[in-house]
Amino acid sequence: MKTNTTPRVGTNDPVLQRELREHATQINLISEGRIAGFYTALTAAPTSGAWMQGDSVKNSTPSELGAAASKYVIEGWVCVVSGTPGTWVQKRCLTGN
Repeated sequence: MKTNTTPRVGTNDPVLQRELREHATQINLISEGRIAGFYTALTAAPTSGAWMQGDSVKNSTPSELGAAASKYVIEGWVCVVSGTPGTWVQKRCLTGN
């Protein structure tokens, strides 16, 4: 069941209406597994900010990379050493191509 994206409270407060609509949309996207539902979708591993070991970031622009017979997609990055910005490694998925 999807969350209603038309707020029924705070009808006189446009900021609250927008906030509630954005939250409902976010919940719906995440429940569908959509990458747009993730706040931590980036085009590269983080280069700033404090991160903890185990944090992960999705790749918002995946594409097939590599040479024939060993192609892969970078699904995202995972922080293996806490820090600012931490140490990040790629999470790769082999495509078999």
